[in-house]
Amino acid sequence: MAKFSNEASDLMKDFLYYLQTIKGRSPSTVDEYFSDLRTFFRFIKIQKGYVPSDTPFQDIKVDDVGVEIVRSVTLTDGYEFMNYLQRERHNNKSARARKTTSIKSFYNYLTGKKHLLDVDPLKDLERPNATEKNPLPKYLTLEQSIELLNAVDGPFKERDYCILTFFLNCGMRLAELVGMDYTDIRSDRTAQIIGKGNKKRIIYLNDACMSAYEAYMKVRPVDGVRAQDKYALFLSSRKQRISREMVQKLVYHYLEKIGLDSQGYSVHKLRHTAATLMYQHGNVDIRVLKDVLGHENLGTTEIYTHLDSSHIEAAAKSNPLSKVKQKTKPSQ
Repeated sequence: MAKFSNEASDLMKDFLYYLQTIKGRSPSTVDEYFSDLRTFFRFIKIQKGYVPSDTPFQDIKVDDVGVEIVRSVTLTDGYEFMNYLQRERHNNKSARARKTTSIKSFYNYLTGKKHLLDVDPLKDLERPNATEKNPLPKYLTLEQSIELLNAVDGPFKERDYCILTFFLNCGMRLAELVGMDYTDIRSDRTAQIIGKGNKKRIIYLNDACMSAYEAYMKVRPVDGVRAQDKYALFLSSRKQRISREMVQKLVYHYLEKIGLDSQGYSVHKLRHTAATLMYQHGNVDIRVLKDVLGHENLGTTEIYTHLDSSHIEAAAKSNPLSKVKQKTKPSQ
């Protein structure tokens, strides 16, 4: 059963099953489309008064999104949503571009395939240019990473510490972490996770990861957990598999505690931090790092493991020709 089956409306299910069965999208990609649509229609329901304005965002249901709500959306709503993503959710250009693609694809489907709309209101919604001017993404320094871990507290401190530890040590994607079951973790200190394209890979858990995992498992709820989530590694306060939104929220909370909330950092930057720390401090070969991160090609890994200016300078100085100078000819 698809993850969205209990939360999506019939219109959304039609589109999502179309993506999976006709267009051949992987289950994880379809889940991302649903997540984007859910965020969009939660925003729309608040904007247009379908729910009280003080309703917690994550509590807004979208299983009732039908023709009425869909038809109420305008191009202006689309741009206001993009503004909300940037200002309130701190989404970068790449994240906003993906969400734009998701909602435009949905409306294109409703107009061209289902013929529920005479005119697509989001046809002219421009997709943000995902190519950043600065090609070197931000990452936390070693000192900032330690500070982030030390900031963890509260009633779910063991869970939150384990989540941050996995991100910073394993370079996991958000979807990979959320999808983990505790049965995925084996006695040989490895774990099997599901990456992009529904591909499985093995990650190795170091001492920090195992220590955090064991501490969390001592307090992880057992009684009252939903049947479908009984094996989920990370649980919410409602004893359900923790959502992507909840993980993003807790990461922003701890980043805010150490003063990095408004500086372009995010959950994905923790993955980049892990890659950078392994590369700079662990002398990890970039081809090994490619496998650690689950990348398809080496070019992607090279983006995640940028070299700072000091490394570039050191590389230049290490060239055996760096001391060779042109011989001057004696003047005639």
